[in-house]
Amino acid sequence: MKEFKFEIVKKSSEVNLARVGKITTPHGEILTPCFVPVGTKASVKGLQVSDLLDIGAQSVLANTYHLYLQPGKDRVEKNGGFPKMMSWVNNEKKILPSWTDSGGFQVLSLGAAYGTGVTKIATSSLIPSLSPKEKGAVQKNPLAKIDEEGVTFKSIIDGSLHRFTPEISMQIQHSLGADIFFAFDECTSPLATYEYQISAMERTHLWALRCILEHKRLGVSNATGAQQALFGVVQGSGYTDLREQSAKFMASLDFDGYGIGGSFTKSDIKRDVSIATSNLPENKPRHLLGMGEDPIDIFEGVEAGIDTFDCVSPTRLGRHGSIYTENGRVDLTQSKYKDNFNKITTDVKSPLFPFTYSYLSHLFRSKEMLGAILASKHNLYFLISLTSNIRQSILEDRFVKFKKDFCGKYYAKLTV
Repeated sequence: MKEFKFEIVKKSSEVNLARVGKITTPHGEILTPCFVPVGTKASVKGLQVSDLLDIGAQSVLANTYHLYLQPGKDRVEKNGGFPKMMSWVNNEKKILPSWTDSGGFQVLSLGAAYGTGVTKIATSSLIPSLSPKEKGAVQKNPLAKIDEEGVTFKSIIDGSLHRFTPEISMQIQHSLGADIFFAFDECTSPLATYEYQISAMERTHLWALRCILEHKRLGVSNATGAQQALFGVVQGSGYTDLREQSAKFMASLDFDGYGIGGSFTKSDIKRDVSIATSNLPENKPRHLLGMGEDPIDIFEGVEAGIDTFDCVSPTRLGRHGSIYTENGRVDLTQSKYKDNFNKITTDVKSPLFPFTYSYLSHLFRSKEMLGAILASKHNLYFLISLTSNIRQSILEDRFVKFKKDFCGKYYAKLTV
């Protein structure tokens, strides 16, 4: 019997789509809304599992593409799955909930958008300034090439040639052993043409059907012996008609939950996500793939009916000297922080509570690895705590006020 279910604990009395929920997996519960730290290679960069437990992480997400290349799916499987391999366990040594992505994002980052500097997000001001060639995201030498059956790509490690299909992605993810994983999809560039977005969406839909069949054929994970949950991925880029069409198609299939994937225009994220979630089953969880760098994205995602988020940005920003504060994001490498002796935070639970801006600035300027570790841990704590507080605000019918108070302070001009 599949040990996976989703329960809506409470719907917001203030915002139509927002809700509090609980996801049950073979390895425990995830209370939602929830921010999921990304452990790309079965490791959240710079942090130990004890650090993740300290800051309230409920689950982690690993990257299928990277674990496939190194150390390889067979080694991960022989380790008992990536959660066991990285000792993702609680204080009672019980394995905790986990996720893997499908590898589909590499279709964007190594394929059509390779070399453009474009990720999942494009600003409205960027797109008109690009040439027709750039808008079509046409590349002469992408590291990944797409056809109707799958994707052929070159390893970023040694340049060797590899192939992902929906079936191969399912096989890899079964070996990786996460509780929740995603159907193989094509994540397009936000610069791709409307015509290409249609063909990519239709290809994603066909791949979804193949993923379901292969997942059922494989049965339980050989790594863990547990039945895994499969989420379908809604595509359609920034086009409302395509988002609606994709969501309705995915809703008709036998998925355990849904990811909202693909590319967005920054100003239209809430609109596009709302269109998708409004056409998905209410009784199944929804995950916003690779989003959550900016607190407003989490607020608007929750308002649009999103339950869980993941993003690599908190640790990436931390490694480069940027931290979240209640007054906005701070770049500690700026010279003005060298002699700022104010405490960074009054939150006693934050990993940065004892420290001043001056001290953290010193760590980065002297290239002490402790700076990146502390900043990464703090940034994850900040977003995990934010989603937990959002959850509580919905339970207490004060979400709108909480959003107004938080954003009013966070997005005001920095004063420190």
